[in-house]
Amino acid sequence: MPSLILLMIAGALAYAWWNAARAASEHAIQVGHAACRRAGVQLLDQTVHATGLRLRRRHDGRMGLERSFRFEYSHDGTDRQRGRMVFHGTRLVAFSGPDAAAFVQAEPVD
Repeated sequence: MPSLILLMIAGALAYAWWNAARAASEHAIQVGHAACRRAGVQLLDQTVHATGLRLRRRHDGRMGLERSFRFEYSHDGTDRQRGRMVFHGTRLVAFSGPDAAAFVQAEPVD
């Protein structure tokens, strides 16, 4: 019986981890779409790719996850440029890509 309970707890933790990663990816896709739309470029493949995950101290001093994503965009449909986003939770803390300066200034800071 105890092993079944441990298995259920492990399954619940794995589902919570997967669900949080999926939610972070969806948020990054929305931010990538907004950045490309604002800069007047195409978000290629309509998606972002997770490139990193690490434990990092947040602006309030608590530990949290830092997730990095990359995406590709095009100015005219024939070139491919790379962009990068870094989030602490849902807060965008670094961005490089199309018109990065204007986009980061437009993002609200928590």
